[in-house]
Amino acid sequence: MAADVRSPTPGVGWEAANAAVQAAVRHAEANGWRINAAVVDRGGNLMAFLRMPGAYLHSIEIAIDKAYTAASFGFPTKDWMAAVGHDDGMKFGFSARPRLIVFGGGLPLAPADGEWIGGIGVSGASEVEDEQCARAGLAAIGLASLA
Repeated sequence: MAADVRSPTPGVGWEAANAAVQAAVRHAEANGWRINAAVVDRGGNLMAFLRMPGAYLHSIEIAIDKAYTAASFGFPTKDWMAAVGHDDGMKFGFSARPRLIVFGGGLPLAPADGEWIGGIGVSGASEVEDEQCARAGLAAIGLASLA
């Protein structure tokens, strides 16, 4: 039975958050990667987290911050550099912001109505592999990535 994506209040429910991180970890495990996976609600509050044995310790916070960044802005973290383009002021300014991640592995949780309700972040493998795991987490709860 699929987990209910929405909670009684706007955001993501704990069942869906838990199912998403479990699916991300299962995808990593099937591919021999070791990751950390996090889901946050629209306000950036941690809803679920899993760390695989052997996953990089520093990647714990990176996974949470990828989810936070995706939830904060509603688009994938890998799209940040394209969004700022050649504006060096924006690149330096945004890169100095705590918790803002500008490389892949963070995706917004966006139901079909397009209004995002949180974010998922994965860290510990390559940027592409992290995003694959995050997409597996979205798919497990019936969501597609915005990009």
